[in-house]
Amino acid sequence: MRQPATRTAAPVQNSGPAHDRAGHPGLDRFNTAPAAEAEAALLECSGSRRWAGRLAAHRPYPDLDALLAAADEAGYDLSPADLAEALAAEVSPGLHHAAPHSAHLALRAAHAAYECRFGHVFVICLDGFEPAEQPDQVLAGIRARLGHDPDQERVVTAEEMRRLARGRIIELISGS
Repeated sequence: MRQPATRTAAPVQNSGPAHDRAGHPGLDRFNTAPAAEAEAALLECSGSRRWAGRLAAHRPYPDLDALLAAADEAGYDLSPADLAEALAAEVSPGLHHAAPHSAHLALRAAHAAYECRFGHVFVICLDGFEPAEQPDQVLAGIRARLGHDPDQERVVTAEEMRRLARGRIIELISGS
């Protein structure tokens, strides 16, 4: 079973809708993998052990859409401790190494301000944005979300984590 090589808070963009037909080779591999292997692959999608265990335990899934629906449901059921565990496994989105030094400094400062205010890394799903647009989206997202109160930001962060997990599951199953 394929596992993503790195975990960032900005997954590779998805090229289209979920593959919703049964018999998809990636879904078949996921459904038939040993439980520990399936759970390990899911932990690469979201760092919550409870979330990954729940999804692995409910296999087999008839199609990718059913798996994504189960992932969403499990994501909505995360406790604050589960969300904190998932966030602890995240890496803040960064810039391409060739970006200007000033851009790296601005992004580091924005991430530091966010982490100081909320106590965890900034996460954002960048599906639908071209790579050249992503740094601006990250900076704009941090700036906007720094104005949130902690409860409001917890809700937004949980939604971003669900979106990230969906994109990562699609990657995992499609093998892209």
